[in-house]
Order: sequence, then C-alpha cells, then structure tokens
Amino acid sequence: MASTDKRTIFFTGATGYVGGTVLARLVDHPTFADSEFTLLIRPSKKDKVSTLHSLGLKTVLGSYDDLDILEDQASKADIIFSIADADNVAAAQAILRGLKKRYEATGRQSLLIHTSGTGVLVDDAKGLHSTDIIYDDLNPDQIETLAIIQLHRNVDVAIVDADRENYVKTYIILPSTIYALAKTKFVDLGLQNPSSLQIPQLIRAGLLKGQGGVVGKGENIWPNVHVNDIADLFVVVYENALSGRAGHGCEGFYFGENGEHKLYDVSKVVAQELYNVGKGKSPEPAPFMEEDYSRPENFGLEFLGTNARCLARRGRALGWKPRYATENVFKSIKPEVEYMIRSGKY
Repeated sequence: MASTDKRTIFFTGATGYVGGTVLARLVDHPTFADSEFTLLIRPSKKDKVSTLHSLGLKTVLGSYDDLDILEDQASKADIIFSIADADNVAAAQAILRGLKKRYEATGRQSLLIHTSGTGVLVDDAKGLHSTDIIYDDLNPDQIETLAIIQLHRNVDVAIVDADRENYVKTYIILPSTIYALAKTKFVDLGLQNPSSLQIPQLIRAGLLKGQGGVVGKGENIWPNVHVNDIADLFVVVYENALSGRAGHGCEGFYFGENGEHKLYDVSKVVAQELYNVGKGKSPEPAPFMEEDYSRPENFGLEFLGTNARCLARRGRALGWKPRYATENVFKSIKPEVEYMIRSGKY
C-alpha cells in the first residue's frame, strides 16, 4: 500500500499512562503497517522525538493549548485517538472544527475515539456513604440524564453533538479507577509515564501525612480496571469502529470496569504497605484532615471519596474480555508504593 493510501491517525497523550499503553497495542496491531501515526508531543518532551521516529511514528510538537495545531492535524486525520485532557473544551472544539473541515472537503466521516472517565458519574459523598445508582452504558437514556456540570460532561456532550451533526463518528471511552504499573516497550524506552492517578494520589497523600489515610469513612464505591484491560477496550472499540459494528454518538459510550471496590479497602492496603516500609505509624488508615486536603500536592484528594458505579456492557458485547478482577487492585498497591518511594515523586 502506498504511503498516500495509508490510514492517517492523529494521537494525543502518547507519553501518558493510558495513551502509551494504548499506543503500544496499536504499534503491534495488524493495522499498523497500513497506518500513518502522528503524535502530539509537548515541546518539553522533544528529546523523545527521535526514539518515536525510530519506531515509525511521526510527531508534531504542541499541546492542548495549541488550538491551530489541533485543528490542522484533525483536518488531515481519518482517525483520532484523544487520550489527554478530558476536560479541555477548547481543545475538543478545535479537534471537532478540523474534523468538520475534513468532512466538508472530502465527504468522509472520520472516527474520533475520545477518553472521558467515570468521574462524570460522581456524587459528593465525601467517603461517608455508598450509592445504589449504577449507570449502564447500554442505556443511553440514563447517560443522557447526567448534568452538564458533571466532570467531563461538557466535553462529552460537545462530542456527541458533533456525531449528531453527522460529520464524524464518535466513541467515548470512560475508564474507572485504572491501576497497576504500565509495562510496555514505551516504558522500557523511557517514553511513557508508568503510573496511574487515583491510587498513587492516595499513596502520595499518605507519604506526606506520614500515615496512610482515607477520605471520610471510605464507604464510597468506585469501579476499577487494570491498565492492560482498558488498553484492550480501546483496541476492541477501534477494531469495531473500523468495521462499522461499534455503536457511536449517544450509543457510543463505553465504560471500562471489571469490578468495584470500597475506598476503605484500598486505603487499608495503602496504610499497611506504608507501615511495612516505615512510612506510616499504623497499619490502619486515618481520616484525612483539612490540613491534608489543603496541601497543594493533594489537590483533588477529596474527589477520591465520591461514588461512581457503572456496568461496562457495551464493550463486552463487542468482545472485550477483561482479565483482571478487583483482587488485583490490592496486589498492585505494593509495587506502586515502591515505585513512588524509589522515584521520589511525592
């Protein structure tokens, strides 16, 4: 296949925890030989560019603040993987403008695979209670009831509206608590952040406190998904989007979950592991106090006390088979503690 006939793919978030894991899958995917990838890389990471080029990946230097770059790259793309900032409305609108230009020029609908998150479902429990509300991604009417002020929701709605306008087919993947250190060729090459967000945030707050902690009573519930399983979901959606089998637009929400946990149970293991390495006074988690929440390093800590419950039925219907259940969340915590202490990132 000639280069000009290759499928053009614009990819954001390539050096991130999720994006790098997804990209590693796509580089090894049978479609890679017939695809031309362009990655958006921050200027601060331009030292990574030559290594990425050696892997057959093109790059463009920029960030989500560079709206002209986003619009231009989108206008050239058959497919976009957006795996960076889930709350940047201006960036999403720039990408959609580019996709609309492409449609108007060619009459072809591009595919946009966007990353949101189950944070869109949260309440304000502060760790004090659970909830019986469970969202089902095969029930678009239920998802439609989410308020526009919910986290991620304004971006998600803009993307679904673009699908309704028929110039792009959109697929929104909503990971839950993603866990486990990423182990990919990109991590080995020093190209990718190997660590997640939520559980490391809990570990960091405990290290700063000198004691493993919990938000409120830790009674709230979140779903979870292993980083390898969420990467597999992206690939399943991608393959089924290419074949036309995947639901899109308002029927294109794909939760990523394979079980759920109470915050207290995760906090208990974090406290135990910190205690084991001499970084905590007790193996039992202590409630975080205002002084903990007010530390700049702990920005968003109270968010861990929210509820977000869902069923990932749409991805499973397409053949997604997650392999790691909730027990693996707890097994992943010791390596995360060791990594954070070793790297000094707290």
